[in-house]
Amino acid sequence: MKKKVLIIEDDKDIVELLKIHLTDLHCELDWAYDGEQGLRKALAGDQQLIILDVMLPGKDGMEICRQLRAKAQQTPILMLTAKSEEIDKVLGLEMGADDYLTKPFSIREFIARVKAIFRRMELMRPAKEAIPASLMRFGDLQIDLEKRKVSIKNQRVDLSPKEFELLSLLASHPGKSYDRTRILNLVWGYDFDGYEHTVNSHINRLRSKIEPDIHHPQYILTTWGVGYRFNEDLETV
Repeated sequence: MKKKVLIIEDDKDIVELLKIHLTDLHCELDWAYDGEQGLRKALAGDQQLIILDVMLPGKDGMEICRQLRAKAQQTPILMLTAKSEEIDKVLGLEMGADDYLTKPFSIREFIARVKAIFRRMELMRPAKEAIPASLMRFGDLQIDLEKRKVSIKNQRVDLSPKEFELLSLLASHPGKSYDRTRILNLVWGYDFDGYEHTVNSHINRLRSKIEPDIHHPQYILTTWGVGYRFNEDLETV
């Protein structure tokens, strides 16, 4: 089955180049040359990948990424940018991007990144289907994997997609410690060497939303010198 790919890029020459090589990967393509149109297509479509330029007329790529993730849009996003500063890469990842390429990039590297995203999507599908229980309860905390819903004392907690995936990973294996690199690989799906602080910031935001006392967490614990784990001593319901 063809993978649906949306390209949001204002440089028409780059769009044409990407279209040629994505067609060779048997992708079904759509594209937009400005941010407003790109966001509308992204929200209306059922793509398997969005290729998103950061610098766009109308609405920039960071804002598009933020709005998509805020609406629980789970489609993988590969960001393209002419900027090379580390802060831009970190911001893109924390907004919810799955991968990042700095212009100019080689077509060989682009194709490799796209194929890697598609492989991760295929690997994740059976793993999610194999989870025996879709509902987990730990004291006042309830996690519904199927509905992607989290609640505390029956009050819904709004999480970003990455925050939900991070919580689901840890809660599915209480007591198991994950280092930051491993979390990056499992949740972000790519080895972002040097971006372990992205995990820290997501853990902090997640704790601020689910912990009664962020200074004395009861759900997500720190394993000193390693990383993080979900509290194995909590009563399950």
